[in-house]
Amino acid sequence: QVQLVESGGGLVQAGGSLRLSCAASGRTFSNYAMAWFRQSPGKEREFVAAISWSGGSTEYEGSVKGRFTISRDNANNTVYLQMNSLKPEDTAVYYCAADRTYWGTRYEYSYWGQGTQVTVSS
Repeated sequence: QVQLVESGGGLVQAGGSLRLSCAASGRTFSNYAMAWFRQSPGKEREFVAAISWSGGSTEYEGSVKGRFTISRDNANNTVYLQMNSLKPEDTAVYYCAADRTYWGTRYEYSYWGQGTQVTVSS
């Protein structure tokens, strides 16, 4: 089992920045690919960003590319999502996810956190 706990969400004005963190425990963190997804009210959960086991590969959803950066610290069992130039449409609950397989944009990650709310005001 892998336990994931997100933090760092909050209320920010449009154009501002937030950094989300996801702390993992339970297994060897470097054996797991990690990802961030988000879900807005009335919408399906959508992919945001993913990172491979060592951090050598990353991918992003089109609307966040150039604004968001995913990174990981395997020594501290944490994955981050740096979000810059935030827009009201980025408002959502953000979830981190983990799996030994690198699923990229797909939903097949085995482990999910409880989510952290990000609200961007206009």
